[in-house]
Amino acid sequence: MPNIRWLLALITVVHRFVYRASGGRIGHHLGSRKTLLLETVGRKSGKERVLPLLYVEDEAGLVVVASNAGDDRTPAWWLNLKARPEAWVQVGTRRYAVRAREAVDGERAQLWSKLVASYAPYAEYERRTFRPIPIVVLEPAAD
Repeated sequence: MPNIRWLLALITVVHRFVYRASGGRIGHHLGSRKTLLLETVGRKSGKERVLPLLYVEDEAGLVVVASNAGDDRTPAWWLNLKARPEAWVQVGTRRYAVRAREAVDGERAQLWSKLVASYAPYAEYERRTFRPIPIVVLEPAAD
């Protein structure tokens, strides 16, 4: 597979800009899929990092996949959340605090099925990588 990381980076920058500039009115829906903006703090830099991610909704919260498009490297945003699970999300026009945790065992299996149903390429990402792909639940933070 050709290295298209530069293209993914460009798409991310444009998507993030449009999402933020429109206050979430543009960029939240990509066809039938939904995206959120995840705001983390860099574990090394201490700087704010913002990334658009596909998500599904579940009773537990918003669910995202640390797939890195099937790359063997763990995405930096997941490493940031593991170091500091408190974060912010923007879902459409709404922005709020969340706490991240990894789904495990039966919950993971149930959520993986739901995620693959919403975005079939996740199944290919899983076949392509050597690492287990984390499923991350973003739960609303307690007031």
